Amino acid sequence: MQEISALEKRITAALDRIGRRLDQPSASATAGARAPAAPSTPVEAVEVAALQSQLDEERALTLRLQKQLRVSKEREAKGDTEAKLERLTRDLDVQGLELQRMRRINAALLQQVEALREAQMNGVTEPQLINKAMMIELDALRALRLTEMAEMDEILAALEPHLTEARDA
Repeated sequence: MQEISALEKRITAALDRIGRRLDQPSASATAGARAPAAPSTPVEAVEVAALQSQLDEERALTLRLQKQLRVSKEREAKGDTEAKLERLTRDLDVQGLELQRMRRINAALLQQVEALREAQMNGVTEPQLINKAMMIELDALRALRLTEMAEMDEILAALEPHLTEARDA
């Protein structure tokens, strides 16, 4: 990328030199006469033709380099987009797995609460039902924490490019 920029600067400088050379008045023009529209001597005609040829070559090279630069920037943008898409897909997969775990634990918790409710209605106190309900509730809290951590990781990943940019500035 830097090579293309350096080449572009060199080409621009060469085009400026050629342009100044073409714009320079001839020796007769400095004496007060206007510069002729066409070269007056065969030597000047050859020089003008050579300079025009160089100018055309430089312009063609500039166009090729600009096209390469454009293609390179498009490739870089496409690569960034693909990497971002992969990261987002991974994050979505992690969140999906955490969501499935939360649903499974919540269903088990609902079943346990229902069993406790039935035991209470029958007037029976069963310590193992209470212990089981507490264990399921702890699992639900752990799953909630893991889900929140996955969300925080996603937020951090989204903020990281901005933080890097701010740090570099």
